[in-house]
Amino acid sequence: MSTQTPTPRPGTDVPAWSATVLGYPRIGPRRETKKALEALWAGHADVATTERALAAVRARTVRRLNDLGLHAHDASIPSAFSAYDQVLDTAIAVGSVPPRFADVVGADGRVDLAGLSTIARGRGTDAPLEMTKWFDTNYHYLVPEIGPDTRFRFADDRGVREFTEALADGFLTRPVLVGPVTFLLLAKPADGSPEGFAPIDRLDDLLPVYAELLAAHAAAGAAWVQLDEPALVSDSATEGVDGLAELVRSAYDTLLTALAAAPARPRLLVAAPYGDLGEHLASLAATAVDGLALDLVRGSAPTGPVPGLDGKTLVAGVVDGHNVWRADLAPALAQLQALVPLAGTVVAGTSTSLLHVPHDVADEPHLDQRLRGWLAFADQKVAEVVLLGEALHHPGTGSDTLAASSSARADRLAAPGVVRPEVRERLAGLSEDALHRSDYAVRRAAQDEALDLPLLPTTTIGSFPQTGEIRAARAARTAGRLTQEQYEEFLRAEIDRVVALQEELGLDVVVHGEPERNDMVQYFAENLDGFAVTRNGWVQSYGSRCVRPPILWGDVTRSAPITVPWSAHAASRTPKPVKGMLTGPVTILAWSFVRDDQPLADTARQVALALRDEVADLEAAGIGVVQVDEPALRELLPLRRADQPAYLDWSVAAFRLATAGAADATQIHTHLCYSEFGEVIDAIDRLDADVTSIEAARSRMEVLPDIARAGFARGIGPGVYDIHSPRVPSREEVAELLRLAVASVPVRQVWVNPDCGLKTRGYAETVPALRNLVTAAQEVRAELASTAVTAG
Repeated sequence: MSTQTPTPRPGTDVPAWSATVLGYPRIGPRRETKKALEALWAGHADVATTERALAAVRARTVRRLNDLGLHAHDASIPSAFSAYDQVLDTAIAVGSVPPRFADVVGADGRVDLAGLSTIARGRGTDAPLEMTKWFDTNYHYLVPEIGPDTRFRFADDRGVREFTEALADGFLTRPVLVGPVTFLLLAKPADGSPEGFAPIDRLDDLLPVYAELLAAHAAAGAAWVQLDEPALVSDSATEGVDGLAELVRSAYDTLLTALAAAPARPRLLVAAPYGDLGEHLASLAATAVDGLALDLVRGSAPTGPVPGLDGKTLVAGVVDGHNVWRADLAPALAQLQALVPLAGTVVAGTSTSLLHVPHDVADEPHLDQRLRGWLAFADQKVAEVVLLGEALHHPGTGSDTLAASSSARADRLAAPGVVRPEVRERLAGLSEDALHRSDYAVRRAAQDEALDLPLLPTTTIGSFPQTGEIRAARAARTAGRLTQEQYEEFLRAEIDRVVALQEELGLDVVVHGEPERNDMVQYFAENLDGFAVTRNGWVQSYGSRCVRPPILWGDVTRSAPITVPWSAHAASRTPKPVKGMLTGPVTILAWSFVRDDQPLADTARQVALALRDEVADLEAAGIGVVQVDEPALRELLPLRRADQPAYLDWSVAAFRLATAGAADATQIHTHLCYSEFGEVIDAIDRLDADVTSIEAARSRMEVLPDIARAGFARGIGPGVYDIHSPRVPSREEVAELLRLAVASVPVRQVWVNPDCGLKTRGYAETVPALRNLVTAAQEVRAELASTAVTAG
């Protein structure tokens, strides 16, 4: 138990902040959250044991933030923990659990960790909540299902309990909730909702429940509560909502009026990360909310008085919560100082939650010492905002550190390898022809002759399960217990096994399974110059899934083929077409921490040029199908529509630079997942891939009308197997999805594949699921053939 003195109770004065962060990594420095959840799912721990493990992570986080300079008694430490996903937590708290999971809700309205996991992961024939990207990040959230009849109520007080847990340990934290407007804007209409219904139509019904939830936090002792409203910075999230600025103002007026009747209310901090708040700044400033948090890395600061802002706390997000470079603190401090006349109190803060960066750069001793000096992970960013807060309120504080941050940036810009003249000269010498292939009709004829595939060809997205044996072999190689020769022999044997399995299952286009890859981006980063990789730099992607984004610090080059030996080995083991697997330039950027000293478009072209050389080497090795994955194409789409055309132009150009050197007979595939495809369908078409596979199983082919309306003329593989859930789809379920596909898209274009790679699944699920996929494809082929004969 902490020896901290007791915290103030409701209604007492709370010191003003000087610094805060909008959130902190919740996975634990050694992925303790992941391990606890997966032990529960595997049956190795019960709910009570798992709860204790998660409570230990929360306690460690609060104490760590206090040690880093955020204070125990002023609510500057956020209570932003989630066992799986913050949007799912909100849905459970307000009682909007889908009816198919009603049995996991206890008599008291609470959902325990086992029930939460069921909603997130599905069971039997009950599909989990749909999952999609959280704004322009690589975090995935679970999409609430809201209908006209959804009965909102304050159902689960997990967040209140977690707050009181910290309070009992001596820490007055600041609970963080998804705001009511964002919660409904991110939701989807529940099945059976009438035409034209939108979840935001239920805002008036939801606000009283939020008032109850906030009042419960106040009754427990919360002085401040943070409501995250990132939907207000996104045009796509707010599309179709008329009079949104007035709706936002009215919603918060209504919420605060309801809270006025409660015995106590917390102060409200409304946070708008990931972009510019725009017109909603004035709307929110005009309400009685107590504070606003602005993203001043992606967004802009007010340059003049904003009515109402002068009486509020303004958390100025001048430290980037979305990337790992050290802040240039002197300009950041000047920005804070310029805001002082405009707000009641100016607080140094992060632009977003630190959910998106690893815990601590000090935990990466193997990184080049010079590179480490350029980096700031979550702990270092907390230290930066603390220093800025002290310097703002106590001029002269930390002057040496301010100067050191500027020196670190100057050193980064001048370091060897940051600029490689040979890369830039080669790019400058490319002509427009480098971005174009022959007409698709010409390519299709050449590919039909070369590949000789059946109707509804079957394949996978690329990876097969990363078994314990594979991970153990990789660890043994790293530790020196296996020689490189022994490790490569193991990998070839694993490829042999996976190829044989695919032949036995009857798949038409075979992959090598990617046993050599620890991650679809990190693997390429390890084999390209200009990147560095971490050992403990884990970041949550969704649920228990964590990734280690590489650090792209310099100009990118490829010194040797990367994937060719493995694909060529697979091709030597089967007469069937083998698909080479590459990660596309936009996804490599999206899932890395990328240099910020040049436009993303320039960096993307450098990566694309390296991949172009890899495609050529795969062709030379006899590989006739090459997939260049771009699952993050939609992810990097700017949140404001005015900025989107330029992004789509350079991202499409980068993909085409990587692939347009291929011969007509070489079939180029791409894969995209968890995207609102309707927004980027034109750009997907402009990629000019011969086959595009997309996520579609969880949404039951919702994307297909967009595909049909766009007149998409090339191959399309809408996923028929949701690999993010452990459930095995039946043959009937897959066949039903295929029938939906061929009803919307010409059958000659349709491919049959899972939603995504199979890396995270086990063979116990993978083999029967793929068997059902192949059998369903054969069944629908037979139906189509029978229909054609009957029609003839």
